[in-house]
Amino acid sequence: MESRPWQRHYDYDVPTTIRYPQVPAHQLMQVSVNAYPDKAALNFYGTETTFWELREQILRMANALGGLGVQKGERVGLHLPTCPQYVITYHAVLSLGAIVVNLNPMYTTQELKALAQNTGITTLITFDMVLDYIRPLCQAVEIPRVIVTKITDFIDGFGKSTSEELELEKGWHHFSLLLEGCSEKRVPRVEIAPTDPALIQFTGGTTGIPKGAVLTHANLVAATLQVSLWGGNTTKLTPPERRSVLAVLPYFHVYGTVVVMSWALFNTATQILVPRFELDEFMGILAGFEEISFFPSVPTMINAIINHPKAPELNLDRKLGLLNSGAAPMPVELIDQITDMGIFYGEGWGMSETTSLGISNPILGLSKVGGIGIPWPDTDVRLMDVEEGKEEVPQGEPGEIVIKSPLVMQGYWNNPEETAGQLKDGWLYTGDIAVRDEDDYFFIVDRKKDMIIAGGFNIYPREIDEALYEHPKIQDAVTVGIPDEYRGETVKAFVVPKEGETLTEEEIFDFCKDKLAAYKRPKFVEFRDSLPKSAVGKILRKELRAEEEAKRKM
Repeated sequence: MESRPWQRHYDYDVPTTIRYPQVPAHQLMQVSVNAYPDKAALNFYGTETTFWELREQILRMANALGGLGVQKGERVGLHLPTCPQYVITYHAVLSLGAIVVNLNPMYTTQELKALAQNTGITTLITFDMVLDYIRPLCQAVEIPRVIVTKITDFIDGFGKSTSEELELEKGWHHFSLLLEGCSEKRVPRVEIAPTDPALIQFTGGTTGIPKGAVLTHANLVAATLQVSLWGGNTTKLTPPERRSVLAVLPYFHVYGTVVVMSWALFNTATQILVPRFELDEFMGILAGFEEISFFPSVPTMINAIINHPKAPELNLDRKLGLLNSGAAPMPVELIDQITDMGIFYGEGWGMSETTSLGISNPILGLSKVGGIGIPWPDTDVRLMDVEEGKEEVPQGEPGEIVIKSPLVMQGYWNNPEETAGQLKDGWLYTGDIAVRDEDDYFFIVDRKKDMIIAGGFNIYPREIDEALYEHPKIQDAVTVGIPDEYRGETVKAFVVPKEGETLTEEEIFDFCKDKLAAYKRPKFVEFRDSLPKSAVGKILRKELRAEEEAKRKM
C-alpha cells in the first residue's frame, strides 16, 4: 500500500479499507430480498415489482436464456433504456456467468455493427422502438438469438404486446412470452470466480471505434460496496422501508449501472425508473413522490430541475436526500443554490475503466468547489509527468491521473494494444490531467484526449470526424467541443468542401442522422477554405478550440 494522506479527510464512518465479499455481483441483492421481500424494488410509472418478485423474474429469465443455449462467457447485448426488463436481464445474464455488453439505445445500425462484431455477441435483448436499426444489423452481423420487448409491457393497464404486433422476424423471441413460458426458479449451477468478466462497458477511443472496458464481478462488488459506504452517513439514516433512488441515469452507462441500480438493490431502495429525461414529464414524476433518498445525476439535469418554474411548489429542499453529480463539473452558482437549499451533495470523478468511481469529495467533510475530491478506499492515485508518464510530478504541478484500485478494469475487450498502452503493472493511465493541492485534494485541469462532454455524455471527436469524411463533398473536417450554457459543451464541426462543391449546414445535419447518435451530431458547422495543420499534415484541433475560447472572451 502506498501512502494515502488524503484518508485524513474521510467522513467519520468511511473505512480506509474494505473486506469485499467473494461472491458474484448479482448475489449482493439477496440481502435486500431476504430482509424486505415485499418491498417494491422497482417502480415503473406506478407499477411496482417487489424484491421477491424481481428475484423470481431474474431466475426465470436466467433459466429461459439457459434453455435457449446461453452459456458462461458468451456476450449478451443489452440494448435497452432504463426499465424493468433491463434490471431482470442484466442479473439473469450474470447468473449464467455470461457477460453483459451495454449498448446505447441511441446508437445507429452502423455504430451497433462495429460493437457487435468487436464483442461477438450471441444474444441481443432489444425493444420495439429501435427495430428499424436492428433488422439491418442482423442482416449485416450474425446474431443467433434476438429477444424483443415492448417497454410498456411492464406497465399495468397498457396491455401486453404480441409477437405479431411487434412484427418479429422468424426465429426472434418475445421477451414476455419467454419469461412467462419458463417456470423454473432454480439458481443456475455455474461456477463464477471474482475475476470472471461480468460487463463490457464501451468508452471512447482515439481511433473512432469505442473500446470495451471489461469489468469483472470483483470490480462490480467493490464498486457497490464503496458507493454504499461513501455516502452511507446520509442515506442509511432513512429507514429501508422508505429508501428510494431516482433512476433517470441510463442503465446502459456504467454510472447508472453501479451508482443507481447496484446501489439500490444492495441498499433495499426502490428504483423509480425513468427511461427518458423529458423535463416537464420528469417534474410530474417528482411531484408524485414525497421523498427521494438518493438522486444520482449530471449537472445539466440538476440545473434544469432546480430552476424549473414548478420547482418551488415541489419543496425539493425537503424532498431530496443526497444528490450526486458526475460526468462533468458542477457550476459554482449551482453548488451555491443546492447548499442554500440544505441538500447534501457529492461530486467526483470516475471512468468506465474504473467502474464509474475513483475520486470524490466527502459528503459531510471538506468539499472543495471546482475539485474532484480525494481517492476512495483501497485506491492509490499518482500524478505522472504528461510527456513520458514515468516521473511523479511535485505537488501543485499538473500531471496525468494514474490510478490503482479494486475498481480498475481487467483490460479492453479484444484489444491488447490499447490495454497495454493504458494498463501498466496494475496502474491505469487515465489521460486526465490534474493537480493535487496542499490538502491532497485533486483538481482536473485539462484532458489529454480531445474528449467533449455534452450533457453528461462522453463524445470522442475523432468518431464524428470519420463520419463526416464519408460525405462525398467533404475535403477536410474536424470537430471540437465549444462551451454551451445548458449542455456544458456542444459539438462544432469545421468543414472544408471539395473544390467546386457547395455544402449547407442542413446537408451535413441530415447526413449525420444515419451515422451518429443524436447527442454526437454537430450542432454548428463552420465552412472554411482550409484548416490549420502541422508540418506532417495533421489537423490542429487545439488551435480551433483556442479560437473558439478566444471568441467567448471577447
